[in-house]
Amino acid sequence: MEPIKNKLLELTKNLWWTWNPGVRSIFRDIDTKLYNRVHRNPLRVVKSVDPELLETRAADADIVIRTDRAIRQLKEYLEPETTWGLVNGGALNARPVAYFCAEFGIHECLPIYSGGLGILAGDHLKGASNLGIPLVGIGLLYHQGYTTQELDKTHWQQDVREPYELDDLPIKVCKDEKGEPLSVPLELPGRTIYARILEAPVGRVRLILLDTRDPRNSPEDQALAARLYGGDQRTRIQQELLLGVGGSRALRALGINASVYHLNEGHCAFAVLERARWRVKNDGLEPHFALKESAQATVFTTHTPVDAGHDRFPADLAGEHLKPLADGLGLSVEEVLGFGRVNPSDFGSPFMPTVLALKFSRRANGVAALHGVVSRRMWQVLWPGRAEADVPIGHVTNGVHVPTWLAAELDQLYKIHLGPKWSESIVHPDMWAKVEDIDPAEIWEIKQVLKARMIRFVREKDADRAKRNGLAPRKTPVLEPEALTLGFARRFVTYKRPDLLFKDPDRLDKLINNPKMPLNLIFAGRSHPADNPGKEIIKRVNELIEDPRFKNRIIFVENYNMEVGRSLYQGVDGWLNNPRRPQEACGTSGMKAVMNGGLHISILDGWWAEGYDGANGFAIGDGLIHANQEIQDQRDCEALYKLLEDEVIPMYYDRNELGLPLRWIQRVKRSIRTLSWRFNADRMLIDYARNCYLPAADANTAQMPTP
Repeated sequence: MEPIKNKLLELTKNLWWTWNPGVRSIFRDIDTKLYNRVHRNPLRVVKSVDPELLETRAADADIVIRTDRAIRQLKEYLEPETTWGLVNGGALNARPVAYFCAEFGIHECLPIYSGGLGILAGDHLKGASNLGIPLVGIGLLYHQGYTTQELDKTHWQQDVREPYELDDLPIKVCKDEKGEPLSVPLELPGRTIYARILEAPVGRVRLILLDTRDPRNSPEDQALAARLYGGDQRTRIQQELLLGVGGSRALRALGINASVYHLNEGHCAFAVLERARWRVKNDGLEPHFALKESAQATVFTTHTPVDAGHDRFPADLAGEHLKPLADGLGLSVEEVLGFGRVNPSDFGSPFMPTVLALKFSRRANGVAALHGVVSRRMWQVLWPGRAEADVPIGHVTNGVHVPTWLAAELDQLYKIHLGPKWSESIVHPDMWAKVEDIDPAEIWEIKQVLKARMIRFVREKDADRAKRNGLAPRKTPVLEPEALTLGFARRFVTYKRPDLLFKDPDRLDKLINNPKMPLNLIFAGRSHPADNPGKEIIKRVNELIEDPRFKNRIIFVENYNMEVGRSLYQGVDGWLNNPRRPQEACGTSGMKAVMNGGLHISILDGWWAEGYDGANGFAIGDGLIHANQEIQDQRDCEALYKLLEDEVIPMYYDRNELGLPLRWIQRVKRSIRTLSWRFNADRMLIDYARNCYLPAADANTAQMPTP
């Protein structure tokens, strides 16, 4: 019989395990402490576990049977009889979509993501895999990862590096026909650097990652892609060239003839120039026709509704870096710089990759209906002859990959009531109507289990933080298990207003310490390492939590990552979101809470502006915006307090004779029924395929060079 270790290693080779809790549980059950210590990385578990313990576990438990079953399921998944993509993918089945992004959040053990953009990109790959949409992800391998957030005794965010070993991940070095590592060159000012091509399988989808640790590079260049969003503007533009230009070259080196380039945010905009440059060099096309052809086959998604959030590179810096591309296109550097300027004739103005991407894409979109409106208003200047409503920027509202975020207990509940293959029909609203027939007690009991698990997790994190900082453990356990528990977790920046509830401490005291209707609040989130104003907000919130009135009712959880997120999304009763409208592009964390039986409590911004129907969650305010930001903050704060005091909290504590909050559970059912079929990755990918990928692929096929 094949040794169990070899079988387990076979299971780790595809990141399919990241969204299959039954598979992950095999590795957890081998050695739970080891599993948590190595960031829930199955490959490290297999490599690190004591051989005798592994044999004991294999003999005593059902590890072997479960492993054999998982291997069979993986093989069946990778070789399906049919998929949505096979039936509907058309030209994409011959030439796939190339999906470029600066970060990918696949799992916490692969820290090449910082937040929402990367998590969305990871969900995009997983959604494409499940639907069988031919797609290849292209990104960078940041070998020093992002950072781990640790708060010191003063509550100041410390950014600890989280490096990892390539051998501990299911990532292989791509090789040529001679067995030599494949690499691509990239021309930078005064030198050429090389990037190794790596590959990680994500279910049926390939993720291509570029690694600058090539021995031909100088130590400085080997460190170019060491950290996500690290360094100064020179480092930033070089990373973006590596992603766009190097990524496009990597596709060619691997023999992948992509029909469509999907640029997820402006960081990868240089791919359109490289694609055109190659056509000029290889096929003799006229430069402007090659650029037009490249644009016809490009889809661009913008995620940033705030003008300051878009990269701007000084003209001289951009010029020296874009010269090789300009020369390859047979155009002047100044003309190429003009592609990235709002006004091409404004020679001193900075170069903006977002502008380049908008000018050279067939389909451009925001990530929610309201964000589409904001984006059209923001970028109308690029189409001065058009009315705002006619600006060619649409929207594809984000969705989340449900298997990644859904609690196993709720998956089982859905299998019982919606059908054993419910996830294959996730985009069909008729199926979700069956939620109304579920016994309220079943939903309530599962949520209590998930909440208890989350509170245990949060308390452990809190104890670890206290121990690291040399502080005494709490005398009283934080968070009351029976209390209404709301979560707030996201990037800490000013416009998201994490401290909105703290503007009236006395009123907050009455709110959370009501003896008959208590309230727990859980906060989590981090700021970019260079964002000191964001770190100040984290410090201020934690200082406010130290108030004796709040200490056992409110908690801040360190290091908001995929692990922390999963625990909170699954365990909270409600999810709080209070940005300044309309500065939230989408905000997918609330979608994850909704599918886990939590109610969304939010400003009418991002996805909630189109998702809220009056009875499937709660809206803070009326969606109107005051011209004075300070007055708007005051209004929203008052609206939030009144909503909690008059509706949310009383509804949660309104119980029947069996102790069930029937009105609350009914709203949970409506939330699941009306939102789950819309705000998931399957629906998002189908929208992209039908409205963006297939039209772009068809247009690319129809392009013919002029004689």
